[in-house]
Amino acid sequence: MLRTYCRRTACARPFLVLLLVLLCIASRVSAQDASASIAGTVVDPLGARMAGASVTLLRDREVLRVTTTDTRGDFSFDALFEGRYRIQASAVGFQVRTTSQIYLPAGARRSVDVSLPLGPLETDVTVTAAANDVLPSQIGAPVTVLDAHTLTVIGKTDVLEVLRLVPGSSLVQTGGRGGTTSVFIRGGNANFNKMLIDGIPANDIGGGIDLSPFATTGVERIEVLREANSVIAGTDALAGVISLTSRRGQTRVPDASLSLDGGNLGTHHESASVGGALTRFDYFSEFSHLATDNDLANNRYRNTTYAGRFGVAVGHNTDVTGTVRWIDKYYGSPNGISLYGTPDDAFQTNRTHLIGLGSQTQFTNRWQGAVRVGLSDQRAHFVNPTLSGQDISGVGFGDTVTITGANGYSSTGRGVVDFGTYDSLSRSARQGLYAQTTYQLTQGVSLSGGGDYEREQAFSDPDADPTTTRHNGAAWMEGRGALVDRVSVTAGLGYARIEGYASRYSPRLSVAIALRKPASDAFWSDTRLTFNGGRGIKATSATTVDRSLYNLLRKTAAGAALAANAGIGPIGPERGRNLDIGLEQGIWRGRARARVAYFHNEFFDLVEFVSRNLLPQFGVASDIAAAVGTGAYVNSQSFKAHGAEASVDAMFGGVRLAGSYTYLDAAVTKSLSSSVTPQFNPLFTGIPIGGFTALVGQRPFRRPGNSGSLLIAYTHRRTDVALTGYFAGTSDDSTFIVGSDINFGNSLLLPNRDLNFGYQKLDLSGAYRLHPRITWYATVENLLNQHYEPAFGFPGLPINLRTGVTIAVGGR
Repeated sequence: MLRTYCRRTACARPFLVLLLVLLCIASRVSAQDASASIAGTVVDPLGARMAGASVTLLRDREVLRVTTTDTRGDFSFDALFEGRYRIQASAVGFQVRTTSQIYLPAGARRSVDVSLPLGPLETDVTVTAAANDVLPSQIGAPVTVLDAHTLTVIGKTDVLEVLRLVPGSSLVQTGGRGGTTSVFIRGGNANFNKMLIDGIPANDIGGGIDLSPFATTGVERIEVLREANSVIAGTDALAGVISLTSRRGQTRVPDASLSLDGGNLGTHHESASVGGALTRFDYFSEFSHLATDNDLANNRYRNTTYAGRFGVAVGHNTDVTGTVRWIDKYYGSPNGISLYGTPDDAFQTNRTHLIGLGSQTQFTNRWQGAVRVGLSDQRAHFVNPTLSGQDISGVGFGDTVTITGANGYSSTGRGVVDFGTYDSLSRSARQGLYAQTTYQLTQGVSLSGGGDYEREQAFSDPDADPTTTRHNGAAWMEGRGALVDRVSVTAGLGYARIEGYASRYSPRLSVAIALRKPASDAFWSDTRLTFNGGRGIKATSATTVDRSLYNLLRKTAAGAALAANAGIGPIGPERGRNLDIGLEQGIWRGRARARVAYFHNEFFDLVEFVSRNLLPQFGVASDIAAAVGTGAYVNSQSFKAHGAEASVDAMFGGVRLAGSYTYLDAAVTKSLSSSVTPQFNPLFTGIPIGGFTALVGQRPFRRPGNSGSLLIAYTHRRTDVALTGYFAGTSDDSTFIVGSDINFGNSLLLPNRDLNFGYQKLDLSGAYRLHPRITWYATVENLLNQHYEPAFGFPGLPINLRTGVTIAVGGR
């Protein structure tokens, strides 16, 4: 199966050649040399060197040596044998920090810098806010990191549920578990977020991403950047970047576990994992299966996920890792039950395959580089086997229903649940090569640069030749460092060339100012002022490009001549710019942190479909508009989103308390199609309605003006308990029933303003270690049993209880 897949995606050759070369180099390295060494520097949260810090060398949890840093904060361990080591550093008033495992080949010399956090809440590094790993205290970017301990305590099986804890994020799930799920970050569209899995882009062509298939299987860490970063992440990162990092094997004795649980709604979940490390090699694999019937007819959901990560140390200073993630999903789609009263019999299957191979090399103590090959292949099969509802002249109508919005508007009628049968296949694939390098000019100043090449392909028939192929390239550079004491600056410039588009530059600037330096003996431990500004770009989907005004005209000689004479060029990328100003305060020696921020985002040149009757108002001549059939896609929409964000995070002993609140004010500032042709329902005289998109001056759909999150976690000896919550206020939306009632009219189209009800989702999880190797756990989702129903008629999942056990073996 893997051989067939690789042959179809042309992935086998570059992977095998690179792997064989690296393994050949590794085989030539002798393991008898005992002159290896580890040296490094211990720094405080602002990067200042710390003299007199205690540094311990660990191997298999055994203390080998202990030393202290000199007056410059430096330390070294010499005459070491080949093996896997950790460095643990500590100092009075600071938290103990232990590095991840370091493989030290024979004769090698490794450089390791260790930063000591002031309090227990500070994460080690962030990987989305800068070109190389950087301390959160040295950047101004708004980043949320959910580490392995947090993921374990909250007990979520789905990545989307974890993302509810991220400030400024709003998640919309169409129905029960498995329904298409989107995330809106700080008001941006759902396809404005770049999602990376070990650095491999997981987005569909055009930026779309359905979060529902992605399980927490094999995930070690989730990081979310809440701003544009098209400098490094490239296209699609208009509003944010979501980065998932897979687990790596750590133990000499294989660490294996088996989990089994079940609950109501026919829900059951199984997972098995194994990981370890042997000399130069490390490995980790996890397999999971989740199934539920949800609570509606034709709403079964099945998810099978395999996640693997494998590594090998090559030569003296090179680390090679490979990533595999296989996802198979089945989902029965009953359609909008609230709108039709009867379920559809449609269903879909999705397969998502991601493969990556990367190499990171430390050329010198100051110079490092990385190269990565990434492949993704996504296939979808949508089937509607029969005509659902009451068959009236070949159209399936639902039952008579009364729908009521949160705004108080109500209507009774029958809608079209089904226009007929269909069997649709689609596929998209991406192959990419990514490279970057960083040079440390001084202790606090670094310069990075890189580039990437991607080939994107879209298929109408998965087994046929692609209908669309795009070759894209990008280059970027970034500098980071301290201009003066207390001021850290990150500045970068990216350049992207997308086939069929004009080239675009994307600048970005991030500044962090320490108004109060970190102090381990003060109640107000540190104060930071941050500033971020930048631009981003996003390529459109292959379908949109194919049906753009330029491409439609090019399909005929006459149309091509019209385009040339009128100066009509290819459709352009969607663009955005953002601004973020924040103030962060550390409290009680870093045990608590509070942050408030103002953000302002603008998105423009957005693509929308414009009918040929409206194209002349876009400046298109009548004869050109007549040559494109029903209409075309053009860059004619824009909107803005600004607001305030507040969050607090505290840890006292075994108790962690975290919460966030976001106020969002968003409005469409330009939209050719919706502003010229609003819809009207005769029941609501004089109220213009956006049938498929928001009208100019209205809020974009599904962006609540008020939202928040909550985390209360308790860990003590054998017990873990966590309460998580997500809260959303009312939001604008549409029922999307335009010309689809019993009279093919708009009687079931309600006014957009505040159409969606606000809701609260509380989840409770707990675990108790019956034995060092046996853990009992339970989760209760939707503790309040709130049956949230958005305007488009997909009721959310009711209370769902699961309980089971995990059995672990090995792991020393």
